[in-house]
Amino acid sequence: MDTRLTAEQDEIRRTLRELLHKHCGAEALRAAVDSPAGYDPALWSALAGRLGLPGLALPEAHGGVGCSATELALACEEMGRTLAPSPLLATSVLAAPLILALGTEAQRTDLLPRLAAGTLTAALAVPGPALTTALALTGGNGGPWAGGGRAGGVQARQSGDGWRLYGQVDQVLDGHSAGLLVVAAHTGGYARSRTLLFLVAGDAVGVVRARQTALDATRPQGRIQLRDVPAELLGQADGQDVLPALAGLGDTVAAVLAAEAVGAADRALERTVEYVGQREQFGRPIGSFQAVKHRLADVYVGVQAARSAAYYAAWATVNESEGVARSASLEGRRRETGGRVGRLALAQALEALRCAAGEAIQLHGGIGFTWEHEAHLYFKRAAGDELLFGPVHRLRDQAAEEAGLFARGEVAV
Repeated sequence: MDTRLTAEQDEIRRTLRELLHKHCGAEALRAAVDSPAGYDPALWSALAGRLGLPGLALPEAHGGVGCSATELALACEEMGRTLAPSPLLATSVLAAPLILALGTEAQRTDLLPRLAAGTLTAALAVPGPALTTALALTGGNGGPWAGGGRAGGVQARQSGDGWRLYGQVDQVLDGHSAGLLVVAAHTGGYARSRTLLFLVAGDAVGVVRARQTALDATRPQGRIQLRDVPAELLGQADGQDVLPALAGLGDTVAAVLAAEAVGAADRALERTVEYVGQREQFGRPIGSFQAVKHRLADVYVGVQAARSAAYYAAWATVNESEGVARSASLEGRRRETGGRVGRLALAQALEALRCAAGEAIQLHGGIGFTWEHEAHLYFKRAAGDELLFGPVHRLRDQAAEEAGLFARGEVAV
């Protein structure tokens, strides 16, 4: 593995950092969070127009830039540093890859160029608490995470030549504002229940949406109600199994989220180091006290270790997938990597962010607990990410189970 960044990757990082520094300061961040959409449309347009960020990891044939998940992870690391709210995660990391992997040629031709250009945003309508299950990050995704075929979740039924959806999904990332919904729904009744993915226009008749209050306001979430809504099946008419595709997507999602968490942890540490170098107590900066140095040194080591793990996960996701036959697609990649690298990197990054954010609040003293200061935003990002994409011990437990570490019932001494 070559750990050096290419000139193109350095340019992506530099340009994105400059753009976010200019357009996503403290006041702009708070204004964007308080807006109905939960993000700044002008910033999203700039990210799409200047960097092609929404289509960074999409093929050029479909209007994208043609880069890989590695570049997307680097971009998300920069987004994490500023906690910039945007539809990038929901659109480019969760929804677009599913359309690319499962969609028909007509669906790809119609949707992917608009997603890549940033003129259309998308959301994966899976209940927030079940997202890691759907992506097979904390266990197998063959269970009842989308409603189980009984009451609850979203049910799909065929009506004439099309499909109709009925149900409700809570805590959907950008679900209240996305122009396109990729909805996971059950069909076939209880006895022959299976999960399929459907495309629903955000403004379709029967769609009722509302923004929900979330712990982390920089990750806006919405409630989606579907009341006999017309929908288009994603993929071929035979209704191919979507569970392997969701599980395969989980590897990339984990790597990208790990990089984003590392960016947030690194910025929280930077701000804390700056503060303890300025704040004086007993006639000297508090950063000169050995106890403070030790605490920050521990955070630094944790952040750097998490960055190495995140970079390796992004690299492995791309390079190992290249050795898998295209016919095997995401399922083959899943069998080859086991998804363990991404899970472990995400667990380590979430742990580093939690530690960095906690120390930031503690070492900022009284001001760290106030609404006026930004320290609480990083702490909420840490807590919110663990609720949505963790917890850490479950990510590690699933990785250990797939690796067969305790298959013989052995216990480490």
